[in-house]
Amino acid sequence: MKSIIASLAFENCREALAYYQDVFGGEVKNAQLADGVEMFKGHEGKYIHAELHIKDHCILYLTDIFSENHIVGKSFQLVLEMSSEEELYSVYEKLAKDGNIQFPLSDTFWGAKHGVVKDRYGVTWGVNFTKNL
Repeated sequence: MKSIIASLAFENCREALAYYQDVFGGEVKNAQLADGVEMFKGHEGKYIHAELHIKDHCILYLTDIFSENHIVGKSFQLVLEMSSEEELYSVYEKLAKDGNIQFPLSDTFWGAKHGVVKDRYGVTWGVNFTKNL
Protein backbone atom coordinates (compact mmCIF):
# COMPACT_ATOMS: atom_id res chain seq x y z
CA MET A 1 0.00 0.00 0.00
CA LYS A 2 1.30 3.45 -0.92
CA SER A 3 -0.93 5.75 1.15
CA ILE A 4 -4.25 6.38 2.88
CA ILE A 5 -6.16 9.43 1.61
CA ALA A 6 -9.12 11.17 3.27
CA SER A 7 -12.10 11.51 0.92
CA LEU A 8 -14.56 14.15 2.08
CA ALA A 9 -18.13 14.72 0.86
CA PHE A 10 -19.98 18.03 1.05
CA GLU A 11 -23.32 19.57 0.19
CA ASN A 12 -21.36 22.25 -1.69
CA CYS A 13 -18.08 20.74 -2.84
CA ARG A 14 -17.15 23.76 -4.99
CA GLU A 15 -17.25 26.00 -1.91
CA ALA A 16 -15.42 23.47 0.30
CA LEU A 17 -12.72 22.95 -2.33
CA ALA A 18 -12.07 26.70 -2.53
CA TYR A 19 -12.01 26.90 1.28
CA TYR A 20 -9.50 24.07 1.74
CA GLN A 21 -7.32 25.38 -1.07
CA ASP A 22 -7.25 28.75 0.69
CA VAL A 23 -6.41 27.09 4.03
CA PHE A 24 -3.81 24.57 2.82
CA GLY A 25 -2.70 25.90 -0.56
CA GLY A 26 -2.03 23.35 -3.24
CA GLU A 27 -3.41 22.60 -6.68
CA VAL A 28 -6.78 21.21 -7.75
CA LYS A 29 -6.37 18.21 -10.08
CA ASN A 30 -8.54 15.52 -11.66
CA ALA A 31 -11.76 17.44 -11.12
CA GLN A 32 -14.88 16.20 -12.88
CA LEU A 33 -18.38 17.58 -12.72
CA ALA A 34 -21.52 15.45 -13.05
CA ASP A 35 -22.43 17.40 -16.21
CA GLY A 36 -23.01 15.04 -19.12
CA VAL A 37 -22.53 11.85 -17.06
CA GLU A 38 -25.67 9.77 -17.47
CA MET A 39 -25.64 8.13 -14.01
CA PHE A 40 -25.47 11.61 -12.41
CA LYS A 41 -28.27 13.18 -14.49
CA GLY A 42 -30.07 15.78 -12.38
CA HIS A 43 -26.91 16.65 -10.45
CA GLU A 44 -25.35 19.00 -13.01
CA GLY A 45 -22.82 21.41 -11.51
CA LYS A 46 -21.86 18.99 -8.71
CA TYR A 47 -18.45 17.41 -8.39
CA ILE A 48 -18.16 13.66 -8.87
CA HIS A 49 -14.49 13.85 -7.85
CA ALA A 50 -11.80 16.45 -7.25
CA GLU A 51 -8.35 16.25 -5.73
CA LEU A 52 -6.49 18.90 -3.75
CA HIS A 53 -2.77 18.15 -4.01
CA ILE A 54 -1.26 20.04 -1.09
CA LYS A 55 2.22 18.47 -1.10
CA ASP A 56 3.72 15.40 -2.79
CA HIS A 57 2.08 12.91 -0.45
CA CYS A 58 -0.64 15.09 1.05
CA ILE A 59 -3.83 14.83 -0.98
CA LEU A 60 -7.51 15.30 -0.18
CA TYR A 61 -10.27 13.83 -2.34
CA LEU A 62 -13.49 15.84 -2.37
CA THR A 63 -16.95 15.17 -3.80
CA ASP A 64 -20.48 16.46 -3.57
CA ILE A 65 -23.02 14.43 -1.60
CA PHE A 66 -25.44 12.61 -3.87
CA SER A 67 -27.48 10.90 -1.13
CA GLU A 68 -30.49 12.20 0.76
CA ASN A 69 -29.77 10.26 3.96
CA HIS A 70 -26.33 11.52 4.95
CA ILE A 71 -25.22 12.87 8.31
CA VAL A 72 -23.39 16.19 8.09
CA GLY A 73 -19.82 15.79 9.35
CA LYS A 74 -19.83 12.03 8.83
CA SER A 75 -19.67 11.99 5.04
CA PHE A 76 -16.15 10.73 4.51
CA GLN A 77 -14.19 7.63 3.63
CA LEU A 78 -10.59 6.52 3.70
CA VAL A 79 -9.05 5.78 0.31
CA LEU A 80 -6.27 3.21 0.11
CA GLU A 81 -3.82 3.87 -2.73
CA MET A 82 -2.57 0.41 -3.61
CA SER A 83 0.85 -0.60 -4.92
CA SER A 84 -0.48 -3.08 -7.49
CA GLU A 85 -3.69 -4.23 -9.13
CA GLU A 86 -3.27 -7.61 -7.40
CA GLU A 87 -3.18 -5.89 -3.99
CA LEU A 88 -6.25 -3.85 -4.98
CA TYR A 89 -8.28 -6.98 -5.78
CA SER A 90 -7.10 -8.80 -2.65
CA VAL A 91 -8.03 -6.00 -0.22
CA TYR A 92 -11.30 -5.22 -2.04
CA GLU A 93 -12.42 -8.86 -1.90
CA LYS A 94 -11.50 -9.22 1.79
CA LEU A 95 -13.39 -6.05 2.75
CA ALA A 96 -16.40 -7.05 0.60
CA LYS A 97 -16.58 -10.59 2.02
CA ASP A 98 -18.47 -9.51 5.16
CA GLY A 99 -19.15 -5.96 3.99
CA ASN A 100 -21.31 -4.12 1.49
CA ILE A 101 -20.08 -2.98 -1.93
CA GLN A 102 -20.93 0.71 -2.38
CA PHE A 103 -19.27 1.12 -5.79
CA PRO A 104 -17.95 -1.85 -7.80
CA LEU A 105 -14.36 -1.87 -9.02
CA SER A 106 -14.28 0.19 -12.20
CA ASP A 107 -11.86 2.05 -14.43
CA THR A 108 -12.03 5.80 -13.72
CA PHE A 109 -11.49 9.03 -15.64
CA TRP A 110 -8.47 9.80 -13.44
CA GLY A 111 -6.52 6.78 -14.74
CA ALA A 112 -7.18 4.37 -11.90
CA LYS A 113 -9.15 1.29 -11.01
CA HIS A 114 -11.35 2.23 -8.05
CA GLY A 115 -14.05 0.71 -5.85
CA VAL A 116 -15.77 1.47 -2.55
CA VAL A 117 -16.74 -0.98 0.21
CA LYS A 118 -18.36 -0.46 3.62
CA ASP A 119 -16.75 -3.08 5.86
CA ARG A 120 -18.48 -5.16 8.52
CA TYR A 121 -17.76 -2.46 11.12
CA GLY A 122 -19.38 0.30 9.08
CA VAL A 123 -16.12 1.93 7.92
CA THR A 124 -16.20 3.02 4.27
CA TRP A 125 -13.04 2.30 2.29
CA GLY A 126 -12.18 3.39 -1.20
CA VAL A 127 -9.59 1.16 -2.84
CA ASN A 128 -7.63 2.74 -5.66
CA PHE A 129 -4.80 1.70 -7.97
CA THR A 130 -3.50 4.52 -10.14
CA LYS A 131 -2.15 2.99 -13.32
CA ASN A 132 -0.02 5.95 -14.43
CA LEU A 133 2.19 6.52 -11.40
